[in-house]
Amino acid sequence: MRIVLGVSGGVAAYKSVLLLRLLREQGHRVRVVPTASALRFVGAPTWEALSGEPATDQVFEDVEHVPHVALGQGADLVVVAPATADLLSRAATGRADDLLTSTLLTARCPVVMAPAMHTEMWEHPATVANVATLRARGVHVIEPASGRLTGADTGPGRLPEPEEIARTALEIATRAADPVPATDPGQGEPSVQGQDLAGLHVVVSAGGTREPIDPVRFIGNRSSGRQGAALARAAQARGARVTLVAANLDGEVLGPDAGTASAPVPDIHVVPVETTAQLREAVRTAAATADVVVMAAAVADFRPVSAPGAKIKKVPGQGPAPIVLVENPDVLAELAHERLRPGQVVVGFAAETGDGAGSVLDHGREKARRKGADLLVVNAVGDGRGFGVDVNDVTIVDGSGEVVATSSGSKREVADAVWDAVVTRAAAAAR
Repeated sequence: MRIVLGVSGGVAAYKSVLLLRLLREQGHRVRVVPTASALRFVGAPTWEALSGEPATDQVFEDVEHVPHVALGQGADLVVVAPATADLLSRAATGRADDLLTSTLLTARCPVVMAPAMHTEMWEHPATVANVATLRARGVHVIEPASGRLTGADTGPGRLPEPEEIARTALEIATRAADPVPATDPGQGEPSVQGQDLAGLHVVVSAGGTREPIDPVRFIGNRSSGRQGAALARAAQARGARVTLVAANLDGEVLGPDAGTASAPVPDIHVVPVETTAQLREAVRTAAATADVVVMAAAVADFRPVSAPGAKIKKVPGQGPAPIVLVENPDVLAELAHERLRPGQVVVGFAAETGDGAGSVLDHGREKARRKGADLLVVNAVGDGRGFGVDVNDVTIVDGSGEVVATSSGSKREVADAVWDAVVTRAAAAAR
């Protein structure tokens, strides 16, 4: 793969040296295009020695090969790391006053930017607007990590680790070069997934909520969060800006593919929660600006009326005191009926078991009609199905209970089927 590695002028440029080495070790041809400021942090000899390619910020060098046009035209992937506030601004306004910004204007391949700056700069309305502009154009702007910044400052704005940037950028490029065929249930013909979620903000809840009985015990469920994490990763790969509300997801689930609560994966903002009340607040906050909300978390239906501040002791010879439960809010039904943003698509999940009153699908259809979501993903759980495993088997129904799609396979394959249904639904609503 031919990769252009853009480097703008921030102290985090030293991490891009490691990123360059990672990309080269994986067999990719990398041309480093630094800004003039970046060369004050890491000199051209370092870039050239590690890449085996010339490194310059000048458009007037090697003029006969027209580098300010040729680099972007010939690239399979452009990665900018770090991307400073100044670089984001220049890219958003279409400036072409050096080799890097000229390359960005001519690139027709996936472009991934990894911002790095102080928290105040990242959160400034000008930067927020510039990032929104770039994302609306299909540029993948990675969410910065939170942590130690230059000096004693800490907060969001830290450049993600090179391994995370490389993993995300290469996944995006691979997906763009070899889109996965999917089935459009309305046409029966293969459709092509690409960046069909570009410019959208999607919110995904994942995992299982826990309701405390006392400081050490809780009421919970068997959800691992794998399906929700797969939904978040699939949306990110298809171009969306993703907020993942993670209810008690462990490191195995979040690990290399979806980050951790304290160190979110690039392009996915992770909000860790524990209880249903915390999940409800986090989802509603994020949903206020979301185009799509997918409630994949297994939310506890009930919680104890009260939980003592000390561990409940076992008294020999006495049975346990009754635990009085109260019903939790129905977060999915609230979102479906309120629609916190006009035109918002709301998707729910229904983990069901069949019983004497009906099958898994019967219960799912009834729930779809009652909840009011646009789509409901129905899956059977128990006996090694659904929870805690890497595969899933689902039926997707609309708000009236009609089947619109089915999917069986890995949770990533199921995630893509869900997003296919969302895209089809949104396209139909727009007509």
